[in-house]
Amino acid sequence: MSSTSIQRTCSYAEAIREALRQEMLLDERVFLLGEDIGLYGGSFHVLEGLFEEFGPERIVETPISEAGFTGVAIGAALTGSRPVVEFMFSDFLAVAMDQIVNQAAKYRFMFGSTCSIPLVIRTPSGCGTGAASQHSQSIESWFCHVPGLKVVVPSTPYDAKGLMTAAIHDPNPVLVFEQKKLYSSRGIVPEEVYEIPIGRAAIRIEGSDVTVATYGRMVPMVMEALMQRSCFSRRVEVIDLRTLAPLDHTTLWKSVRKTGRLMIVHEAVKNGGVGAEVSAAVCEDPQTFKALKAPVLRICGKKTPIPFAPDMEAAAVPCILDIVKGLEKLLSRCCHKNQNRLD
Repeated sequence: MSSTSIQRTCSYAEAIREALRQEMLLDERVFLLGEDIGLYGGSFHVLEGLFEEFGPERIVETPISEAGFTGVAIGAALTGSRPVVEFMFSDFLAVAMDQIVNQAAKYRFMFGSTCSIPLVIRTPSGCGTGAASQHSQSIESWFCHVPGLKVVVPSTPYDAKGLMTAAIHDPNPVLVFEQKKLYSSRGIVPEEVYEIPIGRAAIRIEGSDVTVATYGRMVPMVMEALMQRSCFSRRVEVIDLRTLAPLDHTTLWKSVRKTGRLMIVHEAVKNGGVGAEVSAAVCEDPQTFKALKAPVLRICGKKTPIPFAPDMEAAAVPCILDIVKGLEKLLSRCCHKNQNRLD
């Protein structure tokens, strides 16, 4: 990579667009389909300009029928294409649940690995835009439960491009959840094609006393919380999960064995969320469980539909103050070196 390309910055949305464009130029099997992805450029304009460049045969406008166009994409993937499907909002994945979890996820297993399903489903996710209850959910954990599906949630423009590229190259169905509030965030993104391996977490900050496992929009929020308290310096280790299925157990275990404490932060509802799986994965490993000095703490979304009113919407998901209080709670137990471990 050249020094110029390493220093180039672009937005999260631009990084996704660039990954798609580069793969379409390199591989004629890659095509996009979804509602309003042509001249309009998609519900959040992530695909702006691609229709003019590639035309209607590669940028396929679909009717308002999520079940129908997801079925078309599965058929295309089975017959050698590499479709990338856009859902306007992640909430609408529920309309195509049968196609995703009973067909795309299972065909390779059912046919004895004689076929592959190189299908990417990308979708805006989460709240923060005032879109209310049916357009603001964080439902990524639903799909982590399904064998045969991979689930990624990039938190930075660099990861957005690298994970999208990896998803297109993968022979299995991959769901890419893109938190809406991140689309305008900016970061360094090389112009070259590159991949971030699916299934590998990233350590954003190294620390000694508490591990924070998080993903998506909560990653920059955790980082902001750390900036607000000098007492957190060098004491908090931040793990960006990036891939939720498969989960990177090795990075989690290694970090928690070092720090002895774990806090999990995510926007999705607490019960049945990714945090529950992360907590279980840590507690089920004997060596990691023995290293715990305090109970696992989860800072997650409330069990409520996302309200429309801005103040109520903000109250439904973690904020910086919630994260700060959680860290203070765990760090307050770090006062004595000989503190008893959980046995």
